[in-house]
Amino acid sequence: MNMDTIKIEKLEIEVIIGIFSWEREVRQLISLDIEMEFDCKLAGKTDDINNALDYKKIAKKIIAFSENSKSKLIENLAENIAELVLKEFPIKSINIVLSKPGALRGSLSVGVSIKRENLWR
Repeated sequence: MNMDTIKIEKLEIEVIIGIFSWEREVRQLISLDIEMEFDCKLAGKTDDINNALDYKKIAKKIIAFSENSKSKLIENLAENIAELVLKEFPIKSINIVLSKPGALRGSLSVGVSIKRENLWR
């Protein structure tokens, strides 16, 4: 079956992230690019929101989860976000690019890119 892609680009969230003690005390900005495989055919044909993927609800879940996360590593936060979205929403797979601007002097950002599949869909 061909799958379509729903994207959320540059979702910015202030989180506690990092391994250094000062990073555990201040919120830092992260940026997420998310791509989710979802069959949009029915939504496209019916023009009915009930047949679409609720990306606003997904974004709100990710924001609330991330703001309360205690992850030290960006890899851990990305993995946990992927698991949350795959578990709660009817998507086939998710690609996440999580960037931490200013994490490395001389670079725009440092990040991780992961792809996870929902084996049950």
